[in-house]
Amino acid sequence: MTKAKIGTMGTLILVLLASAWAAEKTPLKLAHSTPLPTLKDGDFDHFTVDLAGNRLFSTAEENGKVLVFDLKTSKLTHTTDGVKAPHSMLYRADLKKLFVVDGDLGELKIYDSNSYKEVGTVKLREGADSSTYEPSTKYLYVAETGKDAHLPDSYIAIVDTDNAKQVAEIKIDCDDIEAIALEKSGPRLYIDIRGKSEIQVYDRNSHNLLATWSTAEQAKKPTTIALDEADHRLFVGTRDPGKFLVMDSETGKIVTSLSGPALADDMVYQSDQKRIYIAGSQFIDVIEQKDPDHYQQIGHIATAFRAKTAILVPQLKRYYLAVPHHEKQTAELRVYDVVQ
Repeated sequence: MTKAKIGTMGTLILVLLASAWAAEKTPLKLAHSTPLPTLKDGDFDHFTVDLAGNRLFSTAEENGKVLVFDLKTSKLTHTTDGVKAPHSMLYRADLKKLFVVDGDLGELKIYDSNSYKEVGTVKLREGADSSTYEPSTKYLYVAETGKDAHLPDSYIAIVDTDNAKQVAEIKIDCDDIEAIALEKSGPRLYIDIRGKSEIQVYDRNSHNLLATWSTAEQAKKPTTIALDEADHRLFVGTRDPGKFLVMDSETGKIVTSLSGPALADDMVYQSDQKRIYIAGSQFIDVIEQKDPDHYQQIGHIATAFRAKTAILVPQLKRYYLAVPHHEKQTAELRVYDVVQ
C-alpha cells in the first residue's frame, strides 16, 4: 500500500471516529417511537402532561383528536374525539380536569380526566390557539388570532379555570399573534405579534401596553417564545427566516441571534441545563447558554416533515416529539432521552 493510500485511509478513519464521537455527544438520543397508523395527513399542535397520573396529552389538530399516552411506555391509551381543531391544553391535577383550546369551534372544552367526558365549555373566539397558565391566579391566557376569525384585531382571552369563565381580555392591534410568556416575579406578559414582526409587552393587571420591540432587523414572523427570568433574557423563534433570537427582557435589545429550524412551533428553556430546545420542521435544535450574552448550538437533530411540536419533561429527562403523517411517513410519537 502506498503512503498516499495509507494517508487517505487514515483520514477516513479519523472522519468516521469524529462522526461517531459527535453522534455520542448528541443532546437528544431517540429512545422509542410509537406509530399512529390511523392518523391522516395534518399537523399536531401542543402537549401537556399529568405527571402523577403518568399521562401525556397530545393534540392531533388536523385529525380532530386529543391523544393520551402512557408517559413511561409511550403507548397510546385513549383517544378523545368531539374536538375539531385542538391546539393547546392545560391539565389541572387538583381539579382532575383537562382544558382544551379548540380554534375552529372557538371554545375552551373541559374534560373530566378520569372519565374523559366533557363537563363544560367556555366560549372563545374562532382562532383561539396557544395558551399559557398562571398558577397563582389560576388564569389561562389564550391567544385568539384575528385572521382565523376574519377580524382585524386579535385578543388574549383571560379565563378563570377555577370557575370556568372568561374574566377579561386584552385587545391587540394585529390580526396575527402567537405564543405568550408570563414572568413570575412581576406582571409582565410577552407575546409574539407575528403579523408585525414585533414582541409586545403588557401589564397583565392593568392590561396596558408597556413596550413594543421589533424583530424585523433580524427576522420576521416571531412564533415561539420562552423566558429566562433570572438573567433577563427573552428567547424568540422566528420563521422568516428560521432564527433563534435572544432579547433583553427589560429593554427589548437583541443581544444575539443564531440560525434556527424552519417553521418552529415549540420552544422551551430548561434553566437547570441552561439549554433551549426548539422543534421545527425537519429538525430539533438544541442551544446551550454559555452566559446571558453567549449561546451555542449543540444539537441539530434530523426529524421529519412538519414535526414542529414537542414537550420537554425534565422530571423524566425525556423530550417528546409529534410527527405527522406525510407521504410514506406514518404519524408517530417519538421519544428522546435527554443526554447531559
